Amino acid sequence: MTPTPAPLRIILADDHTVMRAGLVALLGSEPTLDIVGEASNGREAVDLVGRLRPDVALLDLRMPVLDGVGATTEIVAGPAPTRVLILTTYDTDADIERGVEAGATGYLLKDATREQLVDAIHAASRGETVLAPRVAQRLVAKMRRPAPVALTARESDVLEAVADGLSNAEIGRRLFIGEATVKTHLLRIFAKLDVNDRTHAVVVALDTGLLKRR
Repeated sequence: MTPTPAPLRIILADDHTVMRAGLVALLGSEPTLDIVGEASNGREAVDLVGRLRPDVALLDLRMPVLDGVGATTEIVAGPAPTRVLILTTYDTDADIERGVEAGATGYLLKDATREQLVDAIHAASRGETVLAPRVAQRLVAKMRRPAPVALTARESDVLEAVADGLSNAEIGRRLFIGEATVKTHLLRIFAKLDVNDRTHAVVVALDTGLLKRR
């Protein structure tokens, strides 16, 4: 007869007492999980992980003293083999990126069902990445978004002069650079903006906010 595996040891960290109590009620009856500690801020969570070495730490993102990102960073860098699962109401790009970059194994939203949460905790304990569907969609959308174009200060000066209608020679005189250097800057600008001529460079730069409308 195959022995029943020991339940996963988890800690919960959330500064809202009612939310913590709700999680205990939600997960406490799950035979495959054992809630071994609770924390009301990130610092307490890090201390609990150091003492109890749980399998998974379930952390809120925004907490006093030390937030979920800070706690995640310290837990991941520490000696305990604890996996971190972020459980939060926040799904902005910045929040998601901070949590994932800090080393969290998963990122769930608080509207997850009990079954989804239990499955996510088990998956996280195995080192599998767990993302709420909305979170996964946002990350994929961000990855597909083209990187923002950035011009150097000198390239911006050249493009502004182009927008003013100046020739290459006039731009060189305005900026105290040679005409060949102006051409080099223009070629780099064209490549960055994916255009082939001066007019389109100005149009794209205005549309993307690289040039201010005057």
